[in-house]
Amino acid sequence: MQKATLQILPCTVSQLLSASLDHSGAFAIGDLELNQVSLVGIVRKSSPCSTYNQYSVDDMTGPPLTVRQWVNADDASDQLELQPGVYVKVHGSLRVFQGKKSLLAMNIHCLKDLNEITSHMLEVVYAHKQLFGKGCDVNMNALPVSDAPQTSSEEYMARGMSTIQGQVLHVISQHSVKQDGISFQDLTTLLDYIGIQEIRKSLAFLINEGRVFSSMDENHFKSTH
Repeated sequence: MQKATLQILPCTVSQLLSASLDHSGAFAIGDLELNQVSLVGIVRKSSPCSTYNQYSVDDMTGPPLTVRQWVNADDASDQLELQPGVYVKVHGSLRVFQGKKSLLAMNIHCLKDLNEITSHMLEVVYAHKQLFGKGCDVNMNALPVSDAPQTSSEEYMARGMSTIQGQVLHVISQHSVKQDGISFQDLTTLLDYIGIQEIRKSLAFLINEGRVFSSMDENHFKSTH
C-alpha cells in the first residue's frame, strides 16, 4: 500500500465516498492509503448530540457526507454548533459508523473567504497529479495530460497572477498551437473545478495584461507566448 506523501490529503466528498477498505482495515483511493484528509463544503444539516456534533457537509461532487466532531467538555469552543448554510473546512479521518462512511473531524472551522473553496479544489487536483502522476478533475475523472513543464502557483504569483489566472493561462497556452486556439466552452470543460464567473474574470485580467487575445471570434482564445 502506497503511503501518503502529504500530511493532510485534500479530498472531495466524491473521492471519500468512493474510497475502498483494504485488508488491514484502512481506507484507500486507488493504491493510496488515506490518513488525515481535508474537505471543504457547505453544512446542510446540523444534529447536536450529548457527546458529539454531527453535520451533513456537501461540496456538490456527490451526496452529502456525514461529519462528526466529539464534544470536549473542557473546551467550550468545541461545543459551538455550526448552523446549516455556512461553509466549512474539515480536517479529519475517514471512518465507518453504523455501516456508513463518515468523517471523524479533528478540526472544523468556518470559511472567512469563499475563495478558499476554489483553492481547495485546486489543491485536490494538484495532490492527485503529485501522487498519481496524472491530472484529474474533482470527481477523479482523468484529464488530458500534457508533456509541457508545469508552472507552480508560486511562479504564477511571481508573474503577478493568482493560481486561478495561472491555470486559465496554462490551459489556453496548451491549445494555442491550434489555429483557432481554444473555445470558451472547451476551456470551462477542462477547468470544470473552477466557477465560470471566475474563469471570465481571469480571462478579462489576462486579456487586459496582454497575455491572452481573442482569435477567430470573441469566444476563442490564444496566448501571446
